[in-house]
Amino acid sequence: MPRYLRVLAPALLIAATFAALLLGLGIGGAAAERTLADPGALVRFGMPVARTLVNLSMAGLIGSVVMTVWALSSERPESRVAMDLAAGSAAVLTVASSATLILTFVDVSGLAFSGEASFGAALAQFVTEVELGQLWLIQLLLAAVTTVLAFAIRERRLTLLVLVAAMATALPLAQQGHAAGASGHGQAVNSLLVHLVGAAVWLGGLLTLVFIARVTDRRRLSVLTARYSTLALFAFIGVAASGVVSAWLRVGGVDALLGTGYGQLVLLKTAALVVLGVFGAVQRTRLIPSIADTERGSRAFMWFVLAELAVMGVASGIAGALGRTATPVALEPARDQGGRISPAEWLTGDPLPPELTPMSYLTTWRFDLAWTLVCVFGIGLYLAGAIRLARRGDRWPVGRTIAWCLGLVLLFYTTNGALNAYEQYLFSVHMLAHMMLTMLIPLVLVLGAPVTLALRATEKRDDGSWGGREWILWAVQTPYSRIITHPAVAAVVFAGSLWVFYFTPIARWAASEHLGHQWMIIHFLIAGYLFNLSMVGIDPVPYRFPYPLRLVTLFATMASHAFFGVTLMTGDGLMLADWYGAMGRTWGATPLEDQVTGGGIAWGIGELPTLALALIVAVQWSRSDVKEQKRKDRAADRSGDVELEAYNAMLARRAGGQSHRD
Repeated sequence: MPRYLRVLAPALLIAATFAALLLGLGIGGAAAERTLADPGALVRFGMPVARTLVNLSMAGLIGSVVMTVWALSSERPESRVAMDLAAGSAAVLTVASSATLILTFVDVSGLAFSGEASFGAALAQFVTEVELGQLWLIQLLLAAVTTVLAFAIRERRLTLLVLVAAMATALPLAQQGHAAGASGHGQAVNSLLVHLVGAAVWLGGLLTLVFIARVTDRRRLSVLTARYSTLALFAFIGVAASGVVSAWLRVGGVDALLGTGYGQLVLLKTAALVVLGVFGAVQRTRLIPSIADTERGSRAFMWFVLAELAVMGVASGIAGALGRTATPVALEPARDQGGRISPAEWLTGDPLPPELTPMSYLTTWRFDLAWTLVCVFGIGLYLAGAIRLARRGDRWPVGRTIAWCLGLVLLFYTTNGALNAYEQYLFSVHMLAHMMLTMLIPLVLVLGAPVTLALRATEKRDDGSWGGREWILWAVQTPYSRIITHPAVAAVVFAGSLWVFYFTPIARWAASEHLGHQWMIIHFLIAGYLFNLSMVGIDPVPYRFPYPLRLVTLFATMASHAFFGVTLMTGDGLMLADWYGAMGRTWGATPLEDQVTGGGIAWGIGELPTLALALIVAVQWSRSDVKEQKRKDRAADRSGDVELEAYNAMLARRAGGQSHRD
């Protein structure tokens, strides 16, 4: 790749970004002088510029690290170049986050920037007591830590640590995009997080290809571009879906889409996204095969990349302007908008739903884009693996496919249906969702044997890079994996999580904070999955208990769950009284009666999957005995019953010796 193209690519990206940003600020009116408490032109223009730099540098960071982990070889210079890009991007992210924090404080407080102690004291109060300031401080600290890690780490496995830190930098930005306590806060945060990460992988990955082109030949560049194209496809789906959800939450209707500056910017960004989708289709179908064929094809591809980066810059600039433009739908919490609101709306940000009826379990939905994509991608990838095996002539059991798909359908319903809509208001519904996440869903997912399918369907790489197969093999063989998959550890975590979660402040955190709620879902899914894997899993693990001990472990965990349920049913104190007891419900059971129902669910309904698990263990035990007997029969057929003849001869000798003595 010519040097001037390597210089032109980032320059074109930055130029297109800030040109679109200025245009977007004009369309949305964010750059106009305010009639009251105007912070000045420096803040009006400086804030969106700094925030856009945050977005661009985060894209360079996340995209380059994802490419390093997934596509690049640590044995080639390409990996070093990508990590250098990650380190530089992280450093820019740190500086841009610091500038944005200060500009945000000046904008919010109305204080002029100065070096006086009073300004510093007010800034310290902002970052320690105000949620917006706290989020920007967390963003700054995460960026600084990631910068150190990106400069220091080059070993392949440790790069995962850099990836985790890089992904974490998107969390504070996602939480800033929708005020805590505002209606639809949880859905909006998850949607924006998907949007930020997807856009970062898409843009940052393409930028990484530009930088590593100078250290690779055409054939290698073709391979890496094909791998990037797969990532870009998933990113495009996530960005498009999350963009629709975010726009709907903020615009509210067609009239606002056409008649407001925010809506017009949404339309412009949508047009850019459509153009980028066309670019991606052309890249996958036409350009990638031509890269390795001729030098002309390689040059055509790089010029195409320049055009794609320019359109990405336009989309990034418009996104920066959208972040500063007033939304048609107010994002402030209802408690900050004045007027009378219900206790439920004060606590959750959403109005109290109508009374829960049996039909509500089928008709009520509260969609969560992030978990929807997890389920859709999970089913799609699993089916793709099964189809690949079938085309290769290998057989994959249909029952496993049904189990996996059923598990993800149940997960989709739990995170998007009536359980998600009512679990904040009714403890019994929350407990039902908990039992689904920790007992039923993991059981059917484990029966799908996803690791075995992935290892059989994923091709082995021989170029020094690690794909899905290599990372899975490493993950199941690590010392950490040996610990957490040990049956004793899995059983303790599975049974102990109930007690630790509900009898510590963790339960209140999960009920009131979006991050806590997401942690709860992930934790209980993993805890249940590891326990079921150690009991009846088909996927390989370092060690499993013998079948009798598995049944003992199962009955022990069942007793723990039963005791927990009885504790809830017989207790006379209300758990999370300042939450479930303060909703102001005028329908349904009282909070204490509802808690008793939740205890019954934990004791009764929650034990059904455990009984099913015990039945599966018993069946597997029986089959293992049959297999062992067949193995012995085959060995006897091959050896001519040598062991039996030797045993009979021994008995004959003993009998002869006894007769002789007599």
